[in-house]
Amino acid sequence: MPLGARPGHPGPSPQLRELRDTVRTLLGLDDDTAVMVRQLTRTEPDCPPVETVVAVLPMDGAARRWTLHQLADQITKDDLRAALLNPDPDHHDHPDR
Repeated sequence: MPLGARPGHPGPSPQLRELRDTVRTLLGLDDDTAVMVRQLTRTEPDCPPVETVVAVLPMDGAARRWTLHQLADQITKDDLRAALLNPDPDHHDHPDR
């Protein structure tokens, strides 16, 4: 069994892999920059029930995070482009320190 593999856990879904690859392409990221895409279920009042979080973790520099209030399989390349490339802070771009 490969390192980090968990029995019964097949790895990221094809949709999450495709989103990760699209993020990498849109931002022109190198292979040393980690990209994580996770779909999360929310239970807090006044929050959408599901969100998809995109995190970019470069080897050098600050990590960045975006939250899209959509199911991962509903997010299009245009949705990602709008979220990642729009400087408007209301687009849920969160630099992590």
